[in-house]
Amino acid sequence: MRMRTFSRRSWLGLAGALAIPGWSPASGAQSLRRAAVANGRRFLQYDVFTDRPLTGNQLAVFLDTEGLTADVMAVMTRETNFSEATFVFPAERPGTDIRLRIFGRGGEMPFAGHPVIGSTFALADDGVITAGTRAFTFGLNVGPTLVELEWTGDRLAFAWMTQQPPVFGATLPDPARVAAAYGLPADVVYPNLPVQEVNCGSAFFMLALKTRAAVDQAAVDPRALAEVFETAKVTRRGVFMFSPEAGTDGATVYSRMIGAQEDPATGSASGPLGCYLVRYGLVPLDKAATIVSAQGVKMNRPSRVHIRVDAEAPDRITRVRVGGTSVLVGEGRLRAS
Repeated sequence: MRMRTFSRRSWLGLAGALAIPGWSPASGAQSLRRAAVANGRRFLQYDVFTDRPLTGNQLAVFLDTEGLTADVMAVMTRETNFSEATFVFPAERPGTDIRLRIFGRGGEMPFAGHPVIGSTFALADDGVITAGTRAFTFGLNVGPTLVELEWTGDRLAFAWMTQQPPVFGATLPDPARVAAAYGLPADVVYPNLPVQEVNCGSAFFMLALKTRAAVDQAAVDPRALAEVFETAKVTRRGVFMFSPEAGTDGATVYSRMIGAQEDPATGSASGPLGCYLVRYGLVPLDKAATIVSAQGVKMNRPSRVHIRVDAEAPDRITRVRVGGTSVLVGEGRLRAS
């Protein structure tokens, strides 16, 4: 049977007919059906640590979670193809307002930064957090986590997440070799600063570089980096690289987090970053409450992560907060069975 073809004019005529009130397809023609997801789980999609759509770090926040198992949540997270997704449940312990479970591509996570900030905005937009609320406590696998909120009228404008006090851990003895694992020459490493592990809930090694150009040029060799940790007999962690070189964006540091995939904004590493900057004098104490990390620029997902460090002295840090904003970019339903 020969299939009937339509000219451009025919298609325009059909479109015009569809716009005429009372017109319906001829008898026997197939009617149009709107697609629907049966038994879909509702979610909101945010870009986090940004106020502009299609920038920052992506997050799916699932609000319809009753009966979901950990295995199903892990599969749903992989289906989104985002680095993380969150699942909102009623509070499970006194002193918390909500139970939030965070999943990445590799499974459930005890703690992460942009999922907490993005979920705060989702709960505010959905009315779970009422306008004007000043503080909200999430129950995470790492424990209760306080978020402080700033409002413009009835809209959430900014959220500050309190992270755990810093723990300064192991150092990698040869910074030049760490740089070499990223294809960088030794002379781009910032002098007299250790490549050190810092943990404010999640552990990262901090690598300071002289210039923003050096940060942009980094390309990891996974095998070479693994050998660095093996030789040093140090537990492997993510390496967060940054430069304090000034730029036109006004950020305190310019940063990247390069792993198996690059991360546009790493809130869990930003608290440790702020503590490192204060500990080693890259940021003076009177500027420790106004640190800004520009991340994700190289991968065309620019983010601005704000960091507040309270400290009595560079080696006496008393409080760490990471903050930012988020923008709603999508919503929908995802079928899980």
